Amino acid sequence: MAKKTKTETESQQKASGFNVVTFLQQTKEELGKVVWPSRQQLISESAAVLLMVVLSATLIYLVDNLFLWASQQVFG
Repeated sequence: MAKKTKTETESQQKASGFNVVTFLQQTKEELGKVVWPSRQQLISESAAVLLMVVLSATLIYLVDNLFLWASQQVFG
């Protein structure tokens, strides 16, 4: 029996459908490549995101109130 090439094996796997074991093995390999943040990085970056959200929401609120005031001045 002839040895199968990589493309033949891949095409057979695609034809047979989803393989759970292969999926879990590949998922574990990919998670091993992830550089996880330290606790301090996680806390500081989360605080930075929350601060930016609060600042953005405040800016939107102020601009909205400015347009509300302006429209009340124009339309009475």
